[in-house]
Amino acid sequence: MEIVKDNQPITSEAIAAKLNLTRATLRPDLAILTMVGLLDARPKVGYFVTGKTKLSYVSDTIKNIFVKDVMSVPVVLDESTTLYDAIVFMFLEDVGSIYVTNGGYLTGVVSRKDLLRNAIGGSDLHKVPIGVIMTRMPNVVYAYKEDSILSAAIKLIEHEIDGLPVVEDVGDRKNLKVVGRVSKTTITRLFVELGNNL
Repeated sequence: MEIVKDNQPITSEAIAAKLNLTRATLRPDLAILTMVGLLDARPKVGYFVTGKTKLSYVSDTIKNIFVKDVMSVPVVLDESTTLYDAIVFMFLEDVGSIYVTNGGYLTGVVSRKDLLRNAIGGSDLHKVPIGVIMTRMPNVVYAYKEDSILSAAIKLIEHEIDGLPVVEDVGDRKNLKVVGRVSKTTITRLFVELGNNL
């Protein structure tokens, strides 16, 4: 990169000569740097620096990853489920929140904090349905499959929540079917994957 930056445009032969290598030895490295957008090449002119950084490459990559590419299976219960059954289900599924439906459509979300607050508060866990304590629509923040993962991450941060239900419209915007979930873990896993591939 430094050789190209100091001598651009420069041919692969000239780069190889400066490094005391053959052109064939450099070919894979130059191909990778060109593919990721750090270098550009023009026939009979040579290589030059595009001005993009590794960070801008990561930024471009993230903007082209969609929720549907990384979402996981949603954890869903009907709003008539008791608090006790929801607590057991939450621990078995090892999640921080459960998406609540009625007739197959998203009606709310219940978190660990909601369940803990009601368990400590003396609610009858075997009788009270989660529909009574959940955060109801339209106060549930959600994402669509076609949204970028960046916009989903921004929603997680702005609303200080652990996860988003991924939905699709059924009929009109009042009926949303839960088709997936994106969580902080999803974002962290993607971040690690991108870091390992740089």
